[in-house]
Amino acid sequence: MEEKSGKIIKAIGGFYYVKTDEGVFSCRAKGKFRKDGLSPLVGDDAQIAVVDKEKLVGNVEKILPRKSAFIRPPVANIDMLVITISSKEPSPDLLLADKLSVIAQKAGVTPCFCINKTDLDEEKAEEIAEIYRSAGFMVIKTCFTKGEGIEELKKALKGKTCAFAGNSGVGKSSLLRLVTGRDDLETGSVSDKIKRGKNTTRHTELIELKTCAVLDTPGFSSFEVEEIRAEELENLFPEIKKYTGNCYFGGCAHINEPKCSVKDALKEGKISKSRYENYIDLYNSLKEIKEWMR
Repeated sequence: MEEKSGKIIKAIGGFYYVKTDEGVFSCRAKGKFRKDGLSPLVGDDAQIAVVDKEKLVGNVEKILPRKSAFIRPPVANIDMLVITISSKEPSPDLLLADKLSVIAQKAGVTPCFCINKTDLDEEKAEEIAEIYRSAGFMVIKTCFTKGEGIEELKKALKGKTCAFAGNSGVGKSSLLRLVTGRDDLETGSVSDKIKRGKNTTRHTELIELKTCAVLDTPGFSSFEVEEIRAEELENLFPEIKKYTGNCYFGGCAHINEPKCSVKDALKEGKISKSRYENYIDLYNSLKEIKEWMR
């Protein structure tokens, strides 16, 4: 049976759509993947066995080594996670943003913070942007209604495989439409009553462009943060890691201990208060997870 190499660009209802040099094949996954506890993911490089060349039907036979992977949503080989925050409507959720940045870094993926809907509250947008700039992250401010910041965003995505993450209603799909030039991506509005958005993306799809590839996903879950141990967390907050070397006590958690260089940096305004509070929140949550629960 003829074999071909390709990339999984979409997964719906147990079918994997694999793009090859001869077209997109509709494939099922072999039973051995379930046996091995492995599932094909959108973004995977794969080898398929051709079942019907004319009808473009095949079976996924092998998944090639991944450089990164997430389970929720099921995607692989991402270079950059664009963490999207709205300046207003819905209200900025910086704890979720910090969870997502931790998840991304743990997976070896570069976080990029996109502060969207800047026209709704320019002052708040700049305040949030400065929090993440000072932490050492790439930050881009955008307004999809005016098209502002879109070229800068396209430049950041160039040559990379990227995914957008953030609360519903922050404008991820609208930004994707501007970045990809595709009008068939669904966009949603924010509820006037509760000021929250509705999920509009129902499946994960890899959109390949001339300069980059973008994953349109139903949304990232923050639950994978449970895979991280509390002691690892300081290394996933770059601005905290910067000051960890001079603490008086070895194994300092930077919360209740005296003579802590991180808390000194916080007092001096070198670490954002919101980032530090979210670090404590995450640390305490992770500390409660026992090894047998992981």
